Amino acid sequence: MLVKYEFLKILRKKSTLIIMTVSLSLTGFLFGLPIMQYQIYNQEGVIKGTEGIAYEKKQYAKQSVPLSDEYVAETIREVQRLFENPDNIGYDGDEQFLIGDAYWNTVAPREKLLNLIANAYSDPDDIRGYNDLPDLDIEDGASFYKAMRGKVKTLLNDPSRALSDEQKEYWGNMADQVETPLQYGYYGGWEIIISSFELLMFALFAICIVIAPVFSGEYQAGTDAVILSAKYGKTKLITAKTAASLLFGTAAFILHIIAACAPVLIAFGTDGFDLPLQIANTAIPYPYTFLQAVLINIGVIYLVLLAMIGLTLLLSAKMKSPYLVLIILVPILFIPLFLTPNGTTGAYNLTLFLLPYRSAMPEFGKYISYQFGGLVLDALTVRAVLYGFLTIIMLPLAGLGFRRHQVS
Repeated sequence: MLVKYEFLKILRKKSTLIIMTVSLSLTGFLFGLPIMQYQIYNQEGVIKGTEGIAYEKKQYAKQSVPLSDEYVAETIREVQRLFENPDNIGYDGDEQFLIGDAYWNTVAPREKLLNLIANAYSDPDDIRGYNDLPDLDIEDGASFYKAMRGKVKTLLNDPSRALSDEQKEYWGNMADQVETPLQYGYYGGWEIIISSFELLMFALFAICIVIAPVFSGEYQAGTDAVILSAKYGKTKLITAKTAASLLFGTAAFILHIIAACAPVLIAFGTDGFDLPLQIANTAIPYPYTFLQAVLINIGVIYLVLLAMIGLTLLLSAKMKSPYLVLIILVPILFIPLFLTPNGTTGAYNLTLFLLPYRSAMPEFGKYISYQFGGLVLDALTVRAVLYGFLTIIMLPLAGLGFRRHQVS
């Protein structure tokens, strides 16, 4: 009953309704921008919005195939044959590219796939496109997956990454778990969600704003003396306030996830949920499908939220005004927005990747790892452990802080 009372106390505040309405609207708008801004080109011109999305999905219908070495080799040969005809080639003074029907009928519908294939053969710091495929020697076959594994190995052995032997072995073993041949297909909606996760920081902040007065609001209203002198004021009521805050945070988080993902998946469809991440970037070592990747990162962001609720409650118990709580939370959540990592190793970078804002970004292709003696863990695992631990530590400290509050 106490939990229900405290939950309704949070929920029935006019400020809660306003903050959540604004936050949900902002989340839906930010995640919906790619739908409104979407455009694709064909020979007739530009196709925008949902019409453009439908057009692209139609183009992908013929590309839902396993990327076997034989299929990749034949695809490369088709492009090479197109480049053999001088009438198909344009030149911008720097590189050659296909023009006219050769481009629009053969390359444009699957340019993303062709670029994916070309980049599998590129050096780690080099970005290639379909116009580099004529330079490949595939007389003895495409050896696509051999090239994939070779690129991962080159990335791991790059001196600038400064990876230990244990870290190289960790990532190498993970990459070996990727099932081949890769199944290719359309994954537009999932790609947008994965690339937009950091926008959920605004939702986390909105939830913290609502939670901020849970303890400090009692100080402002002068009800702290009554509460702390009551029979269960220092025991069950504190537990109820904490549980209600977590319950509200969880419910609000679920609503924000729906507001973020639903418009994207309605517009772009759920196609590709079971496809491997490697069809977006062959150097990604995580053996996940797009759906698995999204769910795992949502789980990590949820743990970040729980830790931020714990911190908010702790500050709320220590400070007499919710505004002071927010003054501390704003830099914690948003200063990392203006900090850019200069690599994937070193104390500065590894710390930055664990701060709340960066923890919302999955960084699937960056090989970010943390080593503790002989134990190596990837960034996703460390974030989950760190924020889970912080939640367990801070929630009891928040209750203790309120319990020991001296009534003035």
